[in-house]
Amino acid sequence: MNSMTGFGRGEAEGQGHCFTVEMKSVNHRYLDLNIRLPRFFMYLEGLVRAEIKKCLSRGRVDVFVNYKDTGQNMGRVNVNLETARQYAAAAEEILQAAPVKDDLSLSTLMRMEGVFRFEEAEKDEDALKAVLLGALSQALEALVAVRHTEGEHMAADLLTRRDTLLSLLETIEQRSPLVVEEYREKLRARLEEYLAGSDIDENRFQAEVLYFTDKSSVTEEVVRIRSHLAELGDALALDTANGRRLDFLVQELNREFNTIGSKTSDIDITRAVLAAKAEVENIREQVQNIE
Repeated sequence: MNSMTGFGRGEAEGQGHCFTVEMKSVNHRYLDLNIRLPRFFMYLEGLVRAEIKKCLSRGRVDVFVNYKDTGQNMGRVNVNLETARQYAAAAEEILQAAPVKDDLSLSTLMRMEGVFRFEEAEKDEDALKAVLLGALSQALEALVAVRHTEGEHMAADLLTRRDTLLSLLETIEQRSPLVVEEYREKLRARLEEYLAGSDIDENRFQAEVLYFTDKSSVTEEVVRIRSHLAELGDALALDTANGRRLDFLVQELNREFNTIGSKTSDIDITRAVLAAKAEVENIREQVQNIE
């Protein structure tokens, strides 16, 4: 089981290229990728996105890619002599038309737009992509490892909470038939007091007890909760993404405990239900961060 929170970093260098990739992720309902590449490498975003999708299925992931050219061939500067001549000719024309000081210098001319043009050296696209993927692979591996480690800690905590729910469920299951017996005794005592020695209609009495038993029975809810808790344990043992499945189980557990709480006024069962709902809420908060 994996968490959706983590951080990873990777760096790779080769054939004049050096890439550094940093990734951080937090919980999100779906896989939301925010990739920041240098402007001149924006065309590689699709490649980066596809590689990440192979490893991650959920979470908001911020990806930061930095590049450094470590090659010897950095490119070359080209001089546009014709543009320089035109600037000089224009300056001469101004001098002839207006009495101004001639302060045109070589350094000034070199700063004029279009006189110089820098041409970057051609890059080997295959080598470039290979180095980028190397750095990305390292970052992804580190991120996945952190998410997996945190996921294992979360799984251990959730299993402990599942055992707590099973214990509370056992309390509810043991207490439930006693509630019926207590109701039977209280109802009989109340009728005997009300009838003041007259005979109790046993058929009506038993029918009333049976109605109460049926109305307060939590057998179906207990069976379903046990099934959900067993499925919870199975889901926590999987390595695949199962956060949505766990989220559904939490909703079902909450629903069943609510139903039990609405069926009884017994103080012991009510306390157990409240404690169980608190544990389910803790599980729900944990599940929100599971991939």
